[in-house]
Amino acid sequence: MKTHFLFYALLIFASLSASAQTIKVLFTTDVHGALFPYNYVSGTESDNSMAKIFTFVDSVRTVDPNVILLDGGDMLQGSPVVYYYNNVDTASMNIVPRIYNYMKYDAVCIGNHDIEAGHKVYDKVVSQFEAPVLGANAVKSDGTPYFKPYTIVERAGKRIAVIGLVTPYIPHWLTENFWSGMEFTDMVESAKFWVKEVREKEKPDCIIGLFHSGFDYTYGGFDIDTYKNENASQIVALRVAGFDLVLCGHDHKLYNEVVTDPEGHKVHVLDAGTACRNIGQATITFNGNERPSCSCELISVKNKRPSEKYCQEFKVQQTAVYAYSKKVVGKLQNDIRTYESLFGPSALSEIVHSTMLKATGAQISITAPLLVNVTIPKGELTVGGMFNIYRYENILTTMSLTGLELKKLLEYSYDMWVSNPDKTGHILRLNKRNRLEHKYYNLDSAAGIRYTVDPYKPVGSRVEILSLEDGTPFDLNKTYSVAVNGYRANGGGGHFDEGVGLTMEQTKARITNYIEEDLRGLIMKELMKQGTIDIKPRNNWNFVPSDKVSKYIEADKKLFE
Repeated sequence: MKTHFLFYALLIFASLSASAQTIKVLFTTDVHGALFPYNYVSGTESDNSMAKIFTFVDSVRTVDPNVILLDGGDMLQGSPVVYYYNNVDTASMNIVPRIYNYMKYDAVCIGNHDIEAGHKVYDKVVSQFEAPVLGANAVKSDGTPYFKPYTIVERAGKRIAVIGLVTPYIPHWLTENFWSGMEFTDMVESAKFWVKEVREKEKPDCIIGLFHSGFDYTYGGFDIDTYKNENASQIVALRVAGFDLVLCGHDHKLYNEVVTDPEGHKVHVLDAGTACRNIGQATITFNGNERPSCSCELISVKNKRPSEKYCQEFKVQQTAVYAYSKKVVGKLQNDIRTYESLFGPSALSEIVHSTMLKATGAQISITAPLLVNVTIPKGELTVGGMFNIYRYENILTTMSLTGLELKKLLEYSYDMWVSNPDKTGHILRLNKRNRLEHKYYNLDSAAGIRYTVDPYKPVGSRVEILSLEDGTPFDLNKTYSVAVNGYRANGGGGHFDEGVGLTMEQTKARITNYIEEDLRGLIMKELMKQGTIDIKPRNNWNFVPSDKVSKYIEADKKLFE
């Protein structure tokens, strides 16, 4: 009797053991060109790169063949590496699919900065990927997806569906030529449709959401009910039944959270941050007919060694990018300190303003610093160094704005920028950690006009525009041509809707022209013409009263020195 009992117990145990299977999902996102263990901007070795990610992935695959490798998008922008293959060596295979194919990614999601690379780039790149490029809510006029909506990956006898979604906020940042032929639907609505479709047609054992959209749905003043929320990954996990794991990105933050979906199922939401500093790992366990369960972790690769095999495989490409990044643009006569743009006209803002005005013929230009913590030393300025002068591949746009609209835009910008020093002890608007309260790339100053900014006056009345720079009177009722980058022209930062009071449609109707070449490329061409780069700020605006604000300016500069 005991023998029979032991026999059946062993059978039951064996049956349970056989039914419990695990699959590992490895996840990167927002790589932004961190492909090699070298910083082509600073000219130094880098402790974060895809070469280190490969070391980790390779080690996991060595002991476990049931691995799925996924990426959440923003692959095609962010460093000289991808810029070189997007815009300079366009005859060779693009470096991103070349590397992702080598690493055997199973699926990638399109990101907003991938769209920013332009149709010519991302359409070609999509065709070069061996893995499917996903984006179910980027749809054509007939409602069908422009990219693949989902893919099925089979591991250990299990069918895993991966559904891709991208932030629908892209039209707020990019002109239509970048995303022509598609529109971006609400992520929750799209997820509901495709989960139902996948469940019925594919009968998957597990569904993974691969989203290029952030976790915090309150970002930007939104809430959980905001339609087409920029960061809707958590909302999808909460409101759409069927997902077992949601992988998200876009916000460059680390998250490892668990939420409950409408069916009461626990859904893990994992965000691996940016620039190959961390990799997400999810272990999915299948127990018979039950819904699979997950355990997740975020793993730093800082102390991993770059894969020698990987680096050797792409040695030719690394050499080509290195040579390009070291190409001399010109010789700087003086150091450029990016933080100086926060305290008045600076060499950095002058470089950008002068290019914008010359390239467009506009009367006025608007720009913000894209970095505030870098000093560009005098001497040879290289192509790599240009990424410190202008970080993104924005396009240059011309708009028609009235004098009053321009003033409102500047009032909005300086409200985010400055505080009353007598109340705060600072001229800059800072948070509790003595850091800028708002993103520096939204702190716009203007060229082409002369004006003052008085931080002691009430919000909305701090900016006094004195005249155009040539002395012509400034008229609040007159229409002016204004050069801005494409991010601002399409509503980025809220300057036009919250500041000026224009709807998105009204803002886009003010666009009169755009130049397809990226602004950094235009700036670089202008500097190469000069050879010797001796930049003098135009001194067209300042904080007043100068006798009261000067001590606060000097004190706040020390926060960046």
